[in-house]
Amino acid sequence: MVRERLAAMVASASDGAVTAGEALAATVPLSALGVTSLAQMRLIDAVENEFGIEIDLSGDGFDLLDDLDALERHINEARSARS
Repeated sequence: MVRERLAAMVASASDGAVTAGEALAATVPLSALGVTSLAQMRLIDAVENEFGIEIDLSGDGFDLLDDLDALERHINEARSARS
C-alpha cells in the first residue's frame, strides 16, 4: 500500500513525466526515468507531509528519492520507530 502511494506521489511530483506504473516497475533509478531534481524536492515535501517523517538530505536522503523500495523501507522504519 505504501509503495503504491509512493508511486502515485512520484507521478504527481514529476507532473506525469514518470507514471505510477513506471515507478512501480522501475529497475533503474527514478532519475534515469526522468524524475528531475525539482520533482525530487516536490516528492520530499509530499512524503514528509503525508507520512509525518523527515528526510535528512545531508545523509542518504537523495539516494532514497531515486529508489522506490528504499524510500518505502525508510518510511516503514521511521513509522516503526515512532510506535
